[in-house]
Amino acid sequence: MRLGSVNYETRGKVALLTLDEPHKLNALSPGIRQGILEGLGKADADDAIRVVVITGNGDKAFCAGADISNFELEADKGRKFLAMALDVLAAPERCSKPVISAVNGLAYGGGFELAIASDFIVASERAQFAVPEIKLGLLPGFAIVRLADMVGRAKAKELSILGDPISADEAARLGLVLRVVPHDRLMADVMEFADRIASKPKLAVRMAKSFYNRGLGGDEMRHALDGFPLLFMHGDAREGISAFLEKRKARFED
Repeated sequence: MRLGSVNYETRGKVALLTLDEPHKLNALSPGIRQGILEGLGKADADDAIRVVVITGNGDKAFCAGADISNFELEADKGRKFLAMALDVLAAPERCSKPVISAVNGLAYGGGFELAIASDFIVASERAQFAVPEIKLGLLPGFAIVRLADMVGRAKAKELSILGDPISADEAARLGLVLRVVPHDRLMADVMEFADRIASKPKLAVRMAKSFYNRGLGGDEMRHALDGFPLLFMHGDAREGISAFLEKRKARFED
């Protein structure tokens, strides 16, 4: 079944969502965003489904982040875009069932954020992770309210302020990734893990996720929504996005 630009299938008690715009590195297009929301909603409502797996089609990318080709750099439109993006990126947290991200390649920006919103990340040895929004004069709206709790304040600042990618092994060392597996074993390993979770008592698994995720989605999300649109008004954002689209080095203000 196709939901937007996401392929939805069931394998026993596991729902598999495959982001399917490999020609765009599975960036968060309207079709991908629609498919994520509809797919997670469908899996959550299906009593036969115990676990959800998200992955990307192709060997290059899990999800390369936002599609910035049509960004409108106005504060009000920036706030609306961020509200929409946060709704999608936080969807794995809201899902009552465990969500596993099988990261098969690049997980940048929104793709990184979608992965860390999942309960578990299992990564291919080829995977890379980054929040490169700083290079556009922006910041990651979701990761900036989650990373410090995951990797510590100093490392979260480094990742967000430099925007440089890290390897799957480094992500595992930081505790972002549960484990790294050979690329050609990724889906087999993930499905085996998902089946093991699916075999456990349903209510206890749901309660475990609920208890560990308590407190997520509160004031920190509202602060991000209120504060981040100001970045869209600054000249650095206009320069950063223009430079990216024109494939040149950005010249930020001194």
